[in-house]
Amino acid sequence: MKDIRILGLLITDRIKEAGRTQQLLSKFAHVIKSRLGFHEVTEDVCSRVGVIILQLAGDKEECLRLEEELRQIGGLELQHMVFTL
Repeated sequence: MKDIRILGLLITDRIKEAGRTQQLLSKFAHVIKSRLGFHEVTEDVCSRVGVIILQLAGDKEECLRLEEELRQIGGLELQHMVFTL
């Protein structure tokens, strides 16, 4: 069976946590198949809250290591879904 793993990240202080989060995403780029990130932007303000959705592929243990390291970042909430085919 094959699993499709989806991670949802809520970053409550994008400006403070973006650097560390980006470092981890780069470190684990080999297990990230797709990545979508967004935050609210208006003419007056750029939101400090951001959302990233990741589709993971590859070694399951590496995916779990990515999750564990992301959980160590303060100001970041992680949710995950696993679909088994």
